[in-house]
Amino acid sequence: MARISYTGLIVILVFALVLPACSKKEAPPIEEVKPAEEEIVPPPPPLEEEKEEPEIKEVKVEPVVLVDVFFDFDSFEIKDNYRSILTGNAEQILDKEDIKVVIEGHCDERGTAEYNLSLGEKRAKAVKDFYTAYGVAADKISIISYGEEKPFAKGHNEKAWAKNRRAHMVVK
Repeated sequence: MARISYTGLIVILVFALVLPACSKKEAPPIEEVKPAEEEIVPPPPPLEEEKEEPEIKEVKVEPVVLVDVFFDFDSFEIKDNYRSILTGNAEQILDKEDIKVVIEGHCDERGTAEYNLSLGEKRAKAVKDFYTAYGVAADKISIISYGEEKPFAKGHNEKAWAKNRRAHMVVK
């Protein structure tokens, strides 16, 4: 009996080993393959056209040079020989929209300080009136009198005094 049982045991072991090897294997579950996400690549930037640099033009700004006018002793009347000078000055002022002009009235040292301040103001106003009559806007012009306080020429003679009786224009 023990013999049968060894043989039977061997047969059983052989079947136990062979049968599972012959059995049909189940297929592994199919993994669902997801399609790869498409990487979104931004389109390349448009080619820039070469822009031409704006041409820098050199603009020459001509300075405004206004010429002084001179007066006779104790007078604020514009002499005829200075009218063409004032006309030239007025043309320059009209050409430049962005400037303003201060007309300074000056006197020689003769006379009182108060009188010379008044005379200097009259001289400056006479020039302003000439400019406005020519067409210069009054708001572009202001006047001030320095009387005898700012002499152009030092000295105490007619030559120095003649240079100090003037209307001087300052461009702002």
